[in-house]
Amino acid sequence: MTPTSPLFLLLLCLIGAQATVDLRTAAAMAAGLCKTRPTDIVFIIDSSRSVRPSEFEQVKVFLAKVIEGLDVGPNATRVGVVNYASRVKNEVSLKTHRTKAGLIKAVTKIEPLSTGTMTGLSIQFAINVAFSEAEGARVKSPDISKVAIIVTDGRPQDSVKDVAQRARNAGIEIFAIGVGRVDMSTLKQMASDPLDDHVDYVESYSVIEKLTKKFQEAFCVSDLCATGDHDCEQVCISSPGSFKCACKDGFTLMDNGRSCSACSNSATDVVFLIDGSKSVRPENFELVKKWINQIVDKLEVSDSKAHVGLVQYSSSVRQEFPLGRYNNKKDLKEAVKKMAYMERGTMTGQALRYLTDNSFSAGQGARPGITKVGIVFTDGRSQDYIGEAAKKAKQHGFKMYAVGVGNAVEDELKEIASEPTGEHYFYTADFKAMTQIAKKLQINICPEEDPCECDSLVKFQKKVEDALQALTKKYILYNG
Repeated sequence: MTPTSPLFLLLLCLIGAQATVDLRTAAAMAAGLCKTRPTDIVFIIDSSRSVRPSEFEQVKVFLAKVIEGLDVGPNATRVGVVNYASRVKNEVSLKTHRTKAGLIKAVTKIEPLSTGTMTGLSIQFAINVAFSEAEGARVKSPDISKVAIIVTDGRPQDSVKDVAQRARNAGIEIFAIGVGRVDMSTLKQMASDPLDDHVDYVESYSVIEKLTKKFQEAFCVSDLCATGDHDCEQVCISSPGSFKCACKDGFTLMDNGRSCSACSNSATDVVFLIDGSKSVRPENFELVKKWINQIVDKLEVSDSKAHVGLVQYSSSVRQEFPLGRYNNKKDLKEAVKKMAYMERGTMTGQALRYLTDNSFSAGQGARPGITKVGIVFTDGRSQDYIGEAAKKAKQHGFKMYAVGVGNAVEDELKEIASEPTGEHYFYTADFKAMTQIAKKLQINICPEEDPCECDSLVKFQKKVEDALQALTKKYILYNG
């Protein structure tokens, strides 16, 4: 069977189609958008005399709500509760309750101890008892997290620094929640790094419930492919709490690990035409610059491949830098970050004429015979006529993308965009949603052709069968 024979081509097509199906199946395997990773969690709650009975009830409500969001079970998340004041009491062992309902019911029955505040003693108890195998803790493993959540409202009567360090050294991740007049330095001595993620403060027990979502999310493993929190251009493959990108058959994953290329030596000249009018506002202009760099990340910026230029406009037009000035992503992205906001009006037509007459000229670094791509961003109606300038850009063979935010006029965006319009214009009402547009906007600089592509596999198979029959008849006649 030769590489050009019909049967070989059919086999190649079948392998390619199966590979694509396998990748898509892998990306959709997760059963739900968020599950909790297997974790041994021990709540260590202060019930000293400074915690009023009504406040202690609010702590129990907080615990119940966090537990409600966990995947409780012997092979999933196990939960224990340690109650402390001058003494320590193991209220709920990690091995005691195998169901969420039973666990929450046990929490509601916990009573305050109402004496002193021996926080260091409670942490030592957690190390020696609560996180012991005898009390239901699982053997230390990279797949099982061990977490202590300490809730306290005062200054401890014993030392916590050394014992908390021992707990952390034993692999216990510590979250410290302080309430009211709590000593903040004590919280920082207990908590794991980074402190910003592991230390929380609330003014009173009445608002402790607002931390519920944070802790539910802390133990949540998202299917990032299903939620869309990824930058994969073509195929996203889920793994617990993470993902990796892949490409469809016939495409190659680029060095950034996210983008796919249909050819190995793709060269293009890309110019961003950015609206810097006063309606954009400074804080949103910073988001626009981040958006530009998101797209730059998907390009193969080099001397021989992608060159990028940047033009800003308002009532006038200003070239920030021409094509080819920066031939690596690091320098290019730094230059984008340094772009100063112009403010003033919105002369989109004038900017489009500049793009056509100047930005893509040889004098400004444009290369002959290379695909030219213009990406226009605006947040409002143009104050001048854009029709002729938009038409001229497309007549010159430039591939034009139009991106609008807020008060941008969709008819104007469609007038700027290349055909098919649906693939070349994008609109969102909110600047914060621009990151999604960056994910969708694909600068296709070479034909996205699948080498195995046929009208349908069935039709292709029929062609192969017909060819084989013809060859068989020819063979019979020849040997007859």
